Order: sequence, then structure tokens, then C-alpha cells
Amino acid sequence: MTDWKPKWAPNIDLRALTLSHVEGFLASRIDGQTSVPELALLTSLPVEQVKEVLERLVSEGALLPGPEAPPPPPEEPAELGTGVTHLALYREQFHQLSADARAARASNANGAILSALCFDPLPGVIRAVMDNPHAGLEQARLIAMHHHNTTGLEFLFGKPELMRDGQVQRLLWRNPQLNEGQLRRLMQTKRLLEVWKLSVSREATSQTRTNTARLLRTRFATAPAEERVELIFSTEGRALAGLSGLAIDGKTTALLCARSYGSMLLVQNLAHWSATPPALISHLLRQPMVIRQPRLRTMLAHHPNAPADAKK
Repeated sequence: MTDWKPKWAPNIDLRALTLSHVEGFLASRIDGQTSVPELALLTSLPVEQVKEVLERLVSEGALLPGPEAPPPPPEEPAELGTGVTHLALYREQFHQLSADARAARASNANGAILSALCFDPLPGVIRAVMDNPHAGLEQARLIAMHHHNTTGLEFLFGKPELMRDGQVQRLLWRNPQLNEGQLRRLMQTKRLLEVWKLSVSREATSQTRTNTARLLRTRFATAPAEERVELIFSTEGRALAGLSGLAIDGKTTALLCARSYGSMLLVQNLAHWSATPPALISHLLRQPMVIRQPRLRTMLAHHPNAPADAKK
């Protein structure tokens, strides 16, 4: 694909495409003479991101397929033959129809036809899919994975019974159009530990990881003490790196001081965390593992919050 010079399909109406600002900027540089690496240089986007956008535009029929694209699937009947995907069915039977005609079909379709219409780029069609009484988890998962318009994703969020599905949530985390507000709704019932796991998950987009890291800080400030302690112990203090500048209350401190410590990594991370309270530092200095490790004792003694007797 690196030698591919993408070209627009004949008679394509660019105004009908749903593009983000970044995607629109990339689209403005497509002239049939510029290769994929050159597009990446012109737009300052990673090559992989350029490829992803171009592949989506090909799937929607806006761009002509590249030289490495697989041959089109054979014609099959509308009931979806064994060798035809939902995307292929959408291309063959619905892409050329008007937006109103596609939305009308989505409002009363079922089975493979309804699933094929989940690949439509327009939010109005996705709304019709979600309003269809036949829509279920299969359609929700397809939209979560393949629909690249934030407005369209809102219609999926309007179906709480489908949003509770773990696979729908995981697919949304990978969707680059998931915005911060939608992410907050997804995570509002999750414990702090689950929020942290998503903030470092390779399954999520970089944007989702960044937004989740911000959400973790907000939630940590108001979370129950038990959840804070669970987060700190379960991650062996790794989560503390993203919580600099925050503090913990007396109940959280008391719960932490009621525990025994056998993890060197956990003690090291607490020694590096600026908010570790004096009472917890004193408790850590009394732990057998710390007593046996001069380096750990020194780290704790040099903490800004270390009690005066610990510095002696």
C-alpha cells in the first residue's frame, strides 16, 4: 500500500462523506498523484492512521481500491450467501442509494440486511438501525466497531440494554470517534481499578487512554477509601504515577496503615509518590521487609513527608 496513490471514485460527492477535521484535511490532499507516505508527510499524520482512514474511504466506496485490495466478492442473493460479508452486501445493494432510501430500509430491515446497514457512514441511517425493533447485540457490536461518527455513536448509547454488553464496550474503546463525554458514561459504574486498567490498555486508542487517565484523576479525588486502597495495592502502586498532586484522606491512610507490605515495588512507588502521608511512611518503616532493605529505608526517610524521627 505504500506505493498506492489513492484516487477518488467517479461521481463521488465529497459533501456526503462524514469526516472529522483531521480526516477532512487528509481528504483535501488526495489528488490521485500523491502516495500514502507523501500524504503522511503533508498532513503530519502517522502512516498507519493515514492507511486506516483511506481503507475506510475505500470501504465506503469513496476511493478506488488500491493495487493490493482483494478482488470484489461474487454476486450473491440478498439473503447473504456464505461467502459474502455484511460490508460487501452494503456496498453491493445500499451504498448507491440515497441517504433517505437507506434510512427507510434500515427502519424495517432484519437479519443480514440490517447488519449490512450498520456500515453506513451517516448518523441518520444508524439512528434508523437502532430504532428498528429487530436491532440487537450483533448490530450494536458492528456499529461500535465500524461506525466513525460521534453523532451516530450517540444513538447506540441510547440503548442501555445493549451498552451493558462487555464486547460492545471493548469495541467502543477501540473506536477513534469515542469522545470524552461518551467515555465518562461508559465508565461511570466502573471501579477505580477498572478505570486504571483501561488507561493503560493496548486495546484502547491513544485518545481513549489519555481521556481515561484524566478521568482516573477526577474519580480518585472523590472515590471511596476502599476503592483507593484496592487501586494502590492491586497495581502495586503503578497507578500512583498518574496521580501526582492528589492527596488521600484520613480513612484511606488508616486503611493503608492497617495492611502489611511484602511488595518491594509497592513500597518504592509509595516512596516516590509526593502525597504519601507521614503516618503511612512511619508504618512502612516498621515493615520487616523495609527493615531488611537499607535502600528502601533511605528512600522513605528522604520523602518530603517523612516524620522528623525517620530522618535521623
